[in-house]
Amino acid sequence: MGSTPFPLYQEGLAATSGEAPRITSLLIKPASAVCNLDCQYCFYLDREADPYQSMPARRMAEETLERLVDSYLFYSHPNSTFAFQGGEPTLAGLPFFEKVVELQKRFGRNGQTVANSLQTNAMSLDRDWCRLFREYQWLLGVSLDGPEAAHDAYRVNKAGHGTWKRVVESVELLSKERVEFNILCVVSAANVGLARDVYRFFRGLGAGHLQFIPLAEFDAAGNPLPFTITAEQYGRFLLDLFDVWWPDRRRVRVRFFDNVAEALAGQRPGCCELLETCDSYVVVEYNGDVFPCDFFVESGWKLGNITLDSWSEIARRARRYSFAAKKTILHADCQVCEFRSICHGGCPKLRHGPHGRFEDLDYFCRAYKMIFDRSTAPLRAEVAQILAGKKSANTSHKPGSSAAIVAAAARKIRS
Repeated sequence: MGSTPFPLYQEGLAATSGEAPRITSLLIKPASAVCNLDCQYCFYLDREADPYQSMPARRMAEETLERLVDSYLFYSHPNSTFAFQGGEPTLAGLPFFEKVVELQKRFGRNGQTVANSLQTNAMSLDRDWCRLFREYQWLLGVSLDGPEAAHDAYRVNKAGHGTWKRVVESVELLSKERVEFNILCVVSAANVGLARDVYRFFRGLGAGHLQFIPLAEFDAAGNPLPFTITAEQYGRFLLDLFDVWWPDRRRVRVRFFDNVAEALAGQRPGCCELLETCDSYVVVEYNGDVFPCDFFVESGWKLGNITLDSWSEIARRARRYSFAAKKTILHADCQVCEFRSICHGGCPKLRHGPHGRFEDLDYFCRAYKMIFDRSTAPLRAEVAQILAGKKSANTSHKPGSSAAIVAAAARKIRS
């Protein structure tokens, strides 16, 4: 990659011919960075670049929500994806999300498909929340970092107490109430050496859809913060995870391995880190401001505001093209890497994080090489077997089968 023309323009609309790349999903923050926990590794709260740090109480107004739902349903027809995140999105309150559904029903058109998902720390869930999620088929992502000691090492409440017991209670409630959920696990210094234990713990909870996010945060000098893991550690974590997961591959979904298999199959991966450019989704803040990435909600990357701009205008903003182009600025090592067609240089956040340079290697480059070297051959063979039709349709296309490796669920949660 690196040859795709994404010209850098001055402020305003990009002077391109043809249609701008579509915004295929929204990551909506109805309570902005506000949260009821005090997780020690949180990258979103209390950061210097937060454009709203002087506003402690942040909630999306009903007028903003109505404009958001109405305009995006029109723009994204016939398939519309709304993902809610934070901070902690449930702080917006259950009535807010009941209003979301009401507006979607009001403004949606015949034949339109709407998918909703929500990433939560699960501290506020009860049967009323479950009723809404079950009735309208929302997908939940629950933040849980493994067994109690690993989870409570960093995921604490405002009083500094661990949150594991309450989260596990919520997971059990979701299962009992038949609400679809994924587990999102941050891989930190507390659990990076426990891949097999963490996987077995999640299986013991009955979780069949797992997502692992490696933790990498840095100080102003580019030094890793204490909870940050090394590339070598993450590589070993992925190797252990792959080995313990492989016998379960037809029953359990691990998003990273799904996405690698999608890339090997020539399909568009379901995670933005493995795409060629960074322009698949946008973030919508509580006041309607729009940004190109969850890691770059900063004034310098603001694309517009939904109360002032149409989605077509936002999609054509020069800053969006400029941000998308950052991933195409590849390090020299990437230019000759055998895995370039899978990761396309990795995540710009992990390239930019240590020293503020988008042209650097992804911080976890070594980890990706370790797992690609181990996993691509068996995944490629599995994909070839599926695509060749060597399995019966009843086996290869039912949920949880090996076909799931090729086509991950349309409704997914992002970190």
